[in-house]
Amino acid sequence: MTNAGGTEGRDRDAEGRARSARPRDGLGRPLPYGVEGVPRQPEGVVRAPRETVAEAQALLDAGRPFHAHEVFEDAWKSGPEDERALWRGLAQLAVGLTHAARGNAVGGARLLRRGAGAVEEWERGRGEDRPYGMDLAGVVRWARELAGRVEATGGPVDALVEAPRLGP
Repeated sequence: MTNAGGTEGRDRDAEGRARSARPRDGLGRPLPYGVEGVPRQPEGVVRAPRETVAEAQALLDAGRPFHAHEVFEDAWKSGPEDERALWRGLAQLAVGLTHAARGNAVGGARLLRRGAGAVEEWERGRGEDRPYGMDLAGVVRWARELAGRVEATGGPVDALVEAPRLGP
């Protein structure tokens, strides 16, 4: 990263793309420069699908849905075309949980429902019961139930307590 102090314009990565060097908290919120944050997920990592599921589940179990979203996003961007809607939907679910945990009830519920719809549509189109060991029907139920609770209470929710189980 260049410009970690933010004094010469935007932070940039090694390729010159804008990328904030600020540390992040467990929900992906930027912290002030110089404060210790949680380790970032490396971006652009190509993983086998089961590795994606395992890594994302570990992050969800640690109360870090923003970082789980990054793992799903890598799969969405690097995976086969016919699976991109699945990984994008799972990324939306993780971001929905992130927003709900941050106290953004409207955005959280919206993304949870959007992700649930995408996952459900992908599953219906494929007819697969448990791709890569995931209980997609259970994940969809979790997302819709959480969306309803977030709307009813206004949030925030505890991301650690509310993390979904992707598989059995």
